[in-house]
Amino acid sequence: MVAALQEGEESAYEALIVLYQQPVYNLVFRLMNEPADTSDVVQEVFLKVFRNIHSFRSNSSLKTWMYRIAVNEAHNHRRWFSRHQRQEVALNANDDTAQSYEDRLTDPGRSPYDLASGGEIRAMVEEALAQMSPKFRTAVVLRDIEDLSYEEIAAILDISLGTVKSRIVRGREALRKLLEARLEPEPVFGVSTSRLGEMHGVLDQ
Repeated sequence: MVAALQEGEESAYEALIVLYQQPVYNLVFRLMNEPADTSDVVQEVFLKVFRNIHSFRSNSSLKTWMYRIAVNEAHNHRRWFSRHQRQEVALNANDDTAQSYEDRLTDPGRSPYDLASGGEIRAMVEEALAQMSPKFRTAVVLRDIEDLSYEEIAAILDISLGTVKSRIVRGREALRKLLEARLEPEPVFGVSTSRLGEMHGVLDQ
């Protein structure tokens, strides 16, 4: 595929989009502070891939290279947005043009993360992730949701294996504390503290 992309074959570009559009979308969505902007960031990721495919030298896998671009684009957009906070008027809930985040998502399939958590638990984990430091959130998402190896994460983030492991440990601990805060001392949305272990299972795959 890489050779075909570098030769400019249109079918290769189509195949790349079919293969990676949803995984890249899912990754960017979980790294964004403004999920509604996910589609724009994903489009920019693929534009950069197409523009820079000739510079790809197979020092890493194509997936790792694309994920590195996706992480950088998500982080760049988040920094830009923090500097340009916009005042937006919410659309009326009855407006036919209104779209929820769920409407923007296509079916991502059943990832190991999805299989390990029901909708209620998954929602809590997603909300907790959104409150974490970006660098710890990224490490946890890549490891525990995307199920990437430590070596792949190190290549994507351009950091050492030791730093990867440290960020994952610290990120998991931060996530545990956020989840515990949601569940104690009173049950939240009917979820008792006894189910915290089930949430921890999401992080310990």
